[in-house]
Amino acid sequence: MTKPITTLFISTLMILSCLKEKTQEVLIDKSVEPAKDTLQISNPKPTPEVNDKIIISKKHKPNSISLDLDGDGLKDVVNIVQNIENQKYGLEILFGNKKVDYLGMGKDIANQGIDDIDWVGIFEVASKNEIYYNNVSDDGEILTEDQVKESDKIKLPNDGIFIHQAESCGGGVIYLKNGKYEWIQQE
Repeated sequence: MTKPITTLFISTLMILSCLKEKTQEVLIDKSVEPAKDTLQISNPKPTPEVNDKIIISKKHKPNSISLDLDGDGLKDVVNIVQNIENQKYGLEILFGNKKVDYLGMGKDIANQGIDDIDWVGIFEVASKNEIYYNNVSDDGEILTEDQVKESDKIKLPNDGIFIHQAESCGGGVIYLKNGKYEWIQQE
């Protein structure tokens, strides 16, 4: 008689143990679920939809430069790219910290009224600590360095992007100042 009671007791313990495990699983699942709703995932890579519409320019040589645009000591890469939907050219900026920015391709660059850089013939690094200044007056006259006030001269805090028309007038330096893209007119 002891044997059937022992068997019944062990069977009951096993069933209760299994039920307890199931209850715990359900409780664990319920406690994890709200965390998924509140978790915010930051994806610094561009979305596939953006990449599908943008190609590296085959027209521009060179079409890529390496520099330290944001001054964090990491290598950044800037590519001249084309939006295949509107056929406009711009810049793809791949920061060393995995952040990606796009300038142009139909959107204004640094409040200059430029949304397409199809015209760029010179594309190079504007070195950190170099002195630049807007060398065109409000009247459209080209200014010499002597005509520019010292307070209007800009010493680049980090590397910048120099773009210019080949064998012609027109271009500038794009650089970051306090996280915002700025433009220095260069004729």
